[in-house]
Amino acid sequence: MLRSYARLILFTFGLLVGVQVPGFINDYSHRVEAHLNEAQQSLKGFSDTANQFFNGNLQALVEHYRSSEDPVFRADATSIGTLVSRQAALDAEWMALQGPWYQKAWHVITAADPAIRDETLNGYSYQVLLAPEAIGWGIACAFLLAWLIEGFIVLLDWAFAGGRHRGKISKHESWR
Repeated sequence: MLRSYARLILFTFGLLVGVQVPGFINDYSHRVEAHLNEAQQSLKGFSDTANQFFNGNLQALVEHYRSSEDPVFRADATSIGTLVSRQAALDAEWMALQGPWYQKAWHVITAADPAIRDETLNGYSYQVLLAPEAIGWGIACAFLLAWLIEGFIVLLDWAFAGGRHRGKISKHESWR
């Protein structure tokens, strides 16, 4: 009986962990979008200048600043270059989050911007979404966690006890 309750608790824990995945991915996407909007807003004036004098090419504007005789312009070239690079990185991050659910999940797990991922994790509040995507993630994680832990326990039993601890089924328990 205790083993059955332990299985239920393990399954429930896996379910609750699994339903967090879509919420975290959603929060991460919102943070990326907010950072991208902020980067675009920061570059707005420079973009207008690049549109007016360099056919919209921000890199050409940066190179113009770098080649200037004025030390202030040369110093600003580094700042503008950093802003342009940041916007490009955020654009790429945003595009990576526009695919199907499995691409988004894989991207957040393997290639997410570490600073934004940490920011999202630090500001994340646990939630239970009742969307089909969250339910699917929850059930999948619950089964996977239960299967892995039970498999590990069976492996330990086999390794240390030779699998001899299998209880005999009494005639009262055979109905299960």
